[in-house]
Amino acid sequence: MWYVLNAKDKKDTLELRLKHRPEHLARLELLIQKGRLLVAGAYPAIDSIDPGPNGFLGSLIIAEFDSIDEAQNWADEEPFLRYGIYESIDVKPFRKSLP
Repeated sequence: MWYVLNAKDKKDTLELRLKHRPEHLARLELLIQKGRLLVAGAYPAIDSIDPGPNGFLGSLIIAEFDSIDEAQNWADEEPFLRYGIYESIDVKPFRKSLP
């Protein structure tokens, strides 16, 4: 089943985010290789694809897991959470309807 992982950034964590981004992307790449990632991306803090020093408000990941517990366990190991970039990650089941 698909799950939405909606993460909220702590304030003033852009430098940490950039530092730990390779580790974050490596985990997402593993999901891609397994065909389990639908979409992932960040919420810019301003209306711009590149928010510069304004940073980000959080991230959205929609990925396939066997259960909500597996999705939550995966989220709990997220580097951005472990390194204090994310304040929280909300995990919810998701039923894709379109397209």
